[in-house]
Amino acid sequence: MALILQLETASTNCSVSLAWEGELLAFKEHNSPSFSHSEQLHLFIKEVVEEAGKSLQELDAISVSKGPGSYTGLRIGVSSAKGLCYSLGIPLISTRTLKGMALHKKIEKGVILPMLDARRMEVYVAVYDAAHQELEPARALVIKPDSFSEYTEKGPVYLVGSGATKCEGVLEHPNLHFDDSVIPSSVSICKEVYQKFKSKDFEDVAYFEPFYLKDFILQTKS
Repeated sequence: MALILQLETASTNCSVSLAWEGELLAFKEHNSPSFSHSEQLHLFIKEVVEEAGKSLQELDAISVSKGPGSYTGLRIGVSSAKGLCYSLGIPLISTRTLKGMALHKKIEKGVILPMLDARRMEVYVAVYDAAHQELEPARALVIKPDSFSEYTEKGPVYLVGSGATKCEGVLEHPNLHFDDSVIPSSVSICKEVYQKFKSKDFEDVAYFEPFYLKDFILQTKS
């Protein structure tokens, strides 16, 4: 048995959910370009736990998205998750942002390419098959007209997430399908997190760090 609090803050969507043995009990999320995670995250945690009629002391574990994604968003989510794990004495589980996005999409054949906009013509992207098994790990990729041609020549290719819009103006092929409505959300990962809990696939709370994929570059005003 496991009551798990799930956090997803890798994008503009601040998402918190609570699951019991892989089944969703309650969730709260807000997708805003203003990145108000620092103000919303702990409020959402409180509201979700109360809505489910539970308490933080009843939690068996906490999961958090490790990225790739927003540097600031990931730092906020991971710091909050680690702090709660320390104070409650419970394990930490990490999830992959792009895998969570792929789980939103149900297909019979072809591949799913979850992708996040990484500014300019670059995206964070991974490749999953119809069973949501990883074919290629997350990477940063500059989109070109021949990107993903090794997949488009074989069958349907579903590009999902904020990076899909960027690709739509560059890539052309009848096998390509674009869906920018998919966003990283803690709701889609309940069953995967529960499987990790059962197999004791835990992170070291003291040393766990987000997976940024690219070095953080501080933007300064000119």
